[in-house]
Amino acid sequence: MFTKNKRISLLNYWTSRYLLTLFVGLAIISLIFAFWIRHTALETRLEMMEFLADEYVYRLTDTSRQIGWAGGPTNPDFIGDRERFNMSDIDPILYILDTEGNIITSNRLIPPGSSKNIGDVLDGQEGVKKFTAGEGKGATVQYVVRKKIEQNERVVGWVLVLEKKNNLTKVNQAYGQLAILIVGMALLGWLAIYFLTRRLARPIKKVAVAARQVQEGNYKIDLPIHIKEEEVYELVASFKEMATKLEQLEKTRTELLAGVTHELKTPVTSISGLLQAVKDGIITGKDADEFIKMALIETTKMKTMVGDLLAFNTFAVDAIPVKLVKADINRLVKDAVTQWEVMQEEDTVQVDAILLDKPIYVHVDIVRFQQILTNLLTNAIQAMQEGVIMIRLQETDSAVKVTVQDTGVGIPKEDQAFIFERFYRGENKKYTVRGLGLGLPLSKMMAQSVDGDLRLIESSDNGTTFEITLMKVR
Repeated sequence: MFTKNKRISLLNYWTSRYLLTLFVGLAIISLIFAFWIRHTALETRLEMMEFLADEYVYRLTDTSRQIGWAGGPTNPDFIGDRERFNMSDIDPILYILDTEGNIITSNRLIPPGSSKNIGDVLDGQEGVKKFTAGEGKGATVQYVVRKKIEQNERVVGWVLVLEKKNNLTKVNQAYGQLAILIVGMALLGWLAIYFLTRRLARPIKKVAVAARQVQEGNYKIDLPIHIKEEEVYELVASFKEMATKLEQLEKTRTELLAGVTHELKTPVTSISGLLQAVKDGIITGKDADEFIKMALIETTKMKTMVGDLLAFNTFAVDAIPVKLVKADINRLVKDAVTQWEVMQEEDTVQVDAILLDKPIYVHVDIVRFQQILTNLLTNAIQAMQEGVIMIRLQETDSAVKVTVQDTGVGIPKEDQAFIFERFYRGENKKYTVRGLGLGLPLSKMMAQSVDGDLRLIESSDNGTTFEITLMKVR
């Protein structure tokens, strides 16, 4: 019993359907060619019969043979020479008739009563005529070629060349050749389809095997890369890239669990130790106040990390409404930089802003923009001990671009493709700066939430440049 949704291999599926299509096409071509061969054979043989009739007329009227027509010619010796006028595949009957339609001679024995039947096909016209001889099941379709015999510009008789239609259309040899050709084409087509489909199916099957490996958690896949077919190459290349990213995300997830545990455990441990020392009376007086202050600082750090997690998850599901307002980008940047500088305990880093010559208004959520710029400035100061952070504004036809450029150590090249991945932390920050790796992903999501964007322009040993895009008010 056949299963409706039974799975079959790509090779079997396409080979069988291509083969069916090929056979149907060849069958149609075979029928057309068979009909054409049959028709061509009929036309060709009728032309040969006309030529034969003309040849007999010429010989009968050739004055050098001195054939008289007093009541009809004597039996010429060439009439019975069937070998001389033999035609391939057919052997027509030749009749010479007088003007009354009586048979004078023939290249065959004349059965009794044939004279009347043969005379019936004469109607005074030359050319080819199709008629049916006999009645009922014994009836046969025949063709006759009629040519006048003329002497001294008067008709003295007729030459008839007659053959059955079945003999005229018999092309067994041509049919055999056609069958060999069709079978050869079918075999060649099947082989071509088989090998081409197998070539196509092989890399796809390897991708399927690799997908099962990835499903089982094995990201070390081996797929061919030297593929000529563009679509298959793109499939393989995209899958390999996806596997690489999944491996990186899996690694990031593992590191995240360890990182979150470590990052949250550290302030909790500090808070617990500080408060326990105060509670047990180990620390008293002003030192106790200092310990409580340190505990509050650690609490603030922990609160910030938990807030980052909550904010990111909320943005990820579009749960935070965005409040778009019309704001002057120059004023917006000034205010954000001022607020960030107030919060800095050290002044080893200077922030310079090159603003636009005139007020330009953009659609923006002011709070979200300040969060984005604050995060970029904080990342910049972490990458440099001292120096200048340059902020530049540039106007385009439809947007304003805000670039933030530092002179820090830069982002390693191998980390640049993943900086906007959630929870990803580069090697240079993983063990030096505490955090969850959500700053840049969250900032990008906030920029996109106001129809803008945040992207990395460049990063090297000389520093890093980020660009914020905001849409202008029309």
